[in-house]
Amino acid sequence: MKKILLLICIACLSFAVNAQKVKAFKVLALYENGGHHVEYSKRAKIWLDKLAAQKGFTIDYIQNTDKIDEAFLNQYQLFIQLDYAPYAWKDKAAAAFERYINEGGGSWIGIHHATLLGEFDGYPMWNWFSQFMGGIRWKDYIATFTKGKVNVEDKQHPVMKGVPASFLVQQEEWYTYDKSPRPNVHVLASVNEASYEPQSKVKMGDHPVVWTNEHYKARNIYIFMGHSPNLFDNPAYTRLFSNAIFWAAGK
Repeated sequence: MKKILLLICIACLSFAVNAQKVKAFKVLALYENGGHHVEYSKRAKIWLDKLAAQKGFTIDYIQNTDKIDEAFLNQYQLFIQLDYAPYAWKDKAAAAFERYINEGGGSWIGIHHATLLGEFDGYPMWNWFSQFMGGIRWKDYIATFTKGKVNVEDKQHPVMKGVPASFLVQQEEWYTYDKSPRPNVHVLASVNEASYEPQSKVKMGDHPVVWTNEHYKARNIYIFMGHSPNLFDNPAYTRLFSNAIFWAAGK
């Protein structure tokens, strides 16, 4: 009996150690600390810090790309582009990020502003990033905001585990692009434009809002919804975001 108990204790200890190893990973979050997305960033930081404390990973924050180079990025298993646009990056940061994704040096989650692709504030479009996002260019958005229903398309994907088949987003500016990224990416969810409340003329037909590009070595996922801080009161959204973190980090 003592021998059996000893074996059980050893097994439990081994499980605990392995569980701790699975949890241990480092996250870098690049976020906007100004403009009209700042309230989302504030809520996101509170939520992310709480999740990190509960699940045992660590997270660092930066507000610009000045520090980013290859050595800096290689410290992190997951890079979250937390509502930060793909322009005005330092050249060394852009080059390091491309390597990070192309060579699978880590993984990536992009939120909302990460598809603001085009010529903005005097900066040219980052063509590599456009291809990474499925070959799209930003076209328009609903400036007055509207409610919309998101429908899950790939219910079997780990990022969608426990996420309802459809859920409402109460306040979003729903970007449109020059074309759907669908032919070039794996779409996990889309918004039903007929569900917009109030209705809007700003539509694109086939409208993916969550996708992953499997043509790159790095695990990656883009989640369009990310304007309003009230998203963190939506359990479907927080489940989606949480799932994305652990899937992308390989945990």
